Amino acid sequence: MAISIREAIGADYEALLPLFRQVHNLHVAERPDLYKENATPVGEECFKSQLLDDKEHIIVAVFGSDIVGVVVLKEEEIAENSFVNARNILQVNSLCVADEVRRTGIGKKLMHYVIDFARSLQVDSIELGVSENNPNAILFYHSIGMTTKSRKMEFNWSNLT
Repeated sequence: MAISIREAIGADYEALLPLFRQVHNLHVAERPDLYKENATPVGEECFKSQLLDDKEHIIVAVFGSDIVGVVVLKEEEIAENSFVNARNILQVNSLCVADEVRRTGIGKKLMHYVIDFARSLQVDSIELGVSENNPNAILFYHSIGMTTKSRKMEFNWSNLT
């Protein structure tokens, strides 16, 4: 399977909508208390503004003429203060591979691209959030060498008696 990786362009929006929906629907199914059902979770205006922002990057995986994967990134600066050191990170806001081509190496290829891109930016780290209820994603990220940095916890009032 010959997959090419490139930066997204404005004309990719319609082809990316199914992938944006796939990720959003997963979030809605897992946490309907946090995420609303929405057939258009990423509006075209938002998408195009991300493409114009120098600190945001949308990378796509293409097979033939089909977009089969996407990763959405954002460069973030953490200012030094009396508590933390200054750092530059590359935040992975979303990673999605089309259901029909999962487990074919596309996710790894996208993340290797992200690693090379992060090195070119000379950031201190690549970070992302992953749900505890998504063990496949956790296994995937561990398989490419990521480690758990922290864990976010909550009292979810709807689950308490």
